[in-house]
Formats: sequence, structure tokens, C-alpha cells
Amino acid sequence: MPDGLGSYSVGSYSKDMATVHIRTFELMVTQSVEKLPLGFRKRLRNVAFVVEAESAEGDLLGLYEGGGAFHMPDKITIYQRPHEQSTRNLRQLQKLIDETVWHEVAHYFGLNESQVMRAERRRARNSL
Repeated sequence: MPDGLGSYSVGSYSKDMATVHIRTFELMVTQSVEKLPLGFRKRLRNVAFVVEAESAEGDLLGLYEGGGAFHMPDKITIYQRPHEQSTRNLRQLQKLIDETVWHEVAHYFGLNESQVMRAERRRARNSL
């Protein structure tokens, strides 16, 4: 697993937004992880999925942090508030969480930002 950082951000927020209790958001993140293909889920090792209200930067949806030389667990943080502010209903919220989890897991598997963006475009085309 690579050392390093990967992040997923959003540029603007809508006025009407979906809001959920922190436990509901955590469950939605868990559901997103469970939607990942089984082959990828089986290869997730020593990684923690964490939910936080928002990043210090304020606009990040998620952040991947590699465990580094000290063999600490890798960490994928999903930020709740930017997700809520970027969506209007629970369906949109779950879809955005799904996309963010997928994006950060791609970083976990070693893809850099441009590779992740290309993979996301292919993924979007294939889901049509």
C-alpha cells in the first residue's frame, strides 16, 4: 500500500441540503464500502474508515492517508458536512458517499489523482 495522501473535494454547496444524524451517515458510509466489488473489499487490509464533520480546509469530501513507515493503519476519512451541503435528498447523499468512498479506495490501491479521475470517467460511462 502506498504512502501519501489523496483527497476528493467539492467546489460549491447548494442552499437546500440533506442532513442526517451522525450514526445514519456512518451507516451510509458502511453501506458504500459494502457496495465495493468483493475482490476489492477482500484486498482492503489495515485501513480504517472514519467519519468526521468536516476537514480543516472545509471543502474536502474525503481524504486518504497512507499509514507510512510506522505501519500505522491507512485511514480514509469521509467528511459529513460537505456531503450534506452538496446534496438535496438522501438518494443524492448516498450516491455522493458511494462516489467518495470509491475515490478514496482508489487512492488506497495506489492510483494518483489523475488516474482516479480517468477511472471515474470510465466508471460513469459503464454505469449508463
